[in-house]
Amino acid sequence: MTPARARLAGLSRSGLADALAAAGVPVERRRMRATQLFHWIYHRGARDIDAMTTISKDLRDALAAAHEVGRDEVAREERSADGTIKWLVRLADGAEVETVYIPEVDRGALCVSTQVGCTLNCSFCHTGTQPWVRNLEPAEIVGQVLLARDALGEWPTPVHGRKISNIVLMGMGEPLYNYDNVVAALRLMMDEEGISISRRRITVSTAGVVPQIGPLGDDTGAGLAVSLHAVRDDVRDELVPLNRKYPIAELIAACRAYPGASNARRITFEYAMLRGVNDSLADAKELARLIAGIPAKVNLIPFNPWPGSVYGTSEDATMAAFSESLNRAGYSAPIRVPRGRDILAACGQLKSDSQRVRASARAEAAAAAPV
Repeated sequence: MTPARARLAGLSRSGLADALAAAGVPVERRRMRATQLFHWIYHRGARDIDAMTTISKDLRDALAAAHEVGRDEVAREERSADGTIKWLVRLADGAEVETVYIPEVDRGALCVSTQVGCTLNCSFCHTGTQPWVRNLEPAEIVGQVLLARDALGEWPTPVHGRKISNIVLMGMGEPLYNYDNVVAALRLMMDEEGISISRRRITVSTAGVVPQIGPLGDDTGAGLAVSLHAVRDDVRDELVPLNRKYPIAELIAACRAYPGASNARRITFEYAMLRGVNDSLADAKELARLIAGIPAKVNLIPFNPWPGSVYGTSEDATMAAFSESLNRAGYSAPIRVPRGRDILAACGQLKSDSQRVRASARAEAAAAAPV
């Protein structure tokens, strides 16, 4: 069996320099060659070492002997009636995650996963029903951006009119439980000589891993989104079990201290509207009290149903009144228009239902096998 070749996509410049050293490049030339490789992989979107024509053929051959650029496989693509695209991405070990592209008139957001499955078990979230398998490596996180750009034809990195203008780490998993790999991937996404997504256009969502919130701001300068969803600990304990470890008071204190937060860079509080659970006017007033003084906005998210869920979506009039109450308190509180519901790509719906598909395929194969 031919041994697997190491991937270049996902490596920093120093990692690329190490690959060049292994290929026999003298130390005095590694920095320049690493810069060339970085440009080809992250700016030009090269998928094959032989396409890197500014690098000598001999060096390309030496690199290709033990390395490949590397891409994970798109196992399935689904397109919503509203233009949303969901990709089921199959990783090298067969594990799968989902990545979602949400287009707008003049921009587009890519929702990226950071773990296979999730450990949080949030009761209203479809992803939380899938067992945690493992953390994604930096190459697998940034690889979702590369795959999306491949699919959208967005190479080389454009200066204006980008289809992918924003990155949100709001897919499968809790980013702050995969901290080091997430930070490494974000640095690759932000690098101006490569993918070049401004830190101001990158948002990391957390359910409230309090000890890592401050370091995230210091290390990346990325925007912060907090999956709050309740204003009382007893309710949030049920919706977001992580609250039992880091209760609301500790979470809000960490948000107040978040590095770089300002009126120009507000913290986003995500709030799923669950009928009869967290959507009263009293809840709205308590939410305004909790976040008072924090540069913030609140995204009100109509609950997106999924098979087996026990929650209902708040009534339109209830959501409107909730939003208006927050508006009167001085906070922007738009009601998010659900996107991609018809392909289970909306907020809280992501789950690699490939588990079900694979189980069905196995059952069919077993039935068809000779006895």
